Amino acid sequence: MQSQLPFSDNVKVRFRDLDAQGHLYFANYLVYGDEVLGAYMEELGLDIMDPLVAPCLIFTVNIHCDYINEIGGNSEVRVTVGYSRLGKSSADAVFELYHSDDGTLLAKGGLTQVFVDPKTRKSIPIPAFYRANVLERQPSLAD
Repeated sequence: MQSQLPFSDNVKVRFRDLDAQGHLYFANYLVYGDEVLGAYMEELGLDIMDPLVAPCLIFTVNIHCDYINEIGGNSEVRVTVGYSRLGKSSADAVFELYHSDDGTLLAKGGLTQVFVDPKTRKSIPIPAFYRANVLERQPSLAD
């Protein structure tokens, strides 16, 4: 299965990421999606690692995941990410995890991000440069 999402990266499944049954612990599917989404956001110009200089904070207010297949240790997962909706001050990001060897879909899900002023902690419009960079990759999201 091929993903239509605009960004991907591979993640090595480490022993510490497994549960007692020897497959990826369920919460780590979310961690992998979040890690690759963060890399995509940085590529789009939004570096939020230093809250003192970041143009905004991003609060995750909802997250969901559909688990489809298991994956064991010493494997590699291809994580693809993108957006499914851009609102005024919030956006819905989506992720898909695939087994790197055979392309088997492992999980898919998403999260809602709210863009927030670092000082007031109130929602603000998605920064214009970031919106433009997302739309350049995913023009179908234009209003």
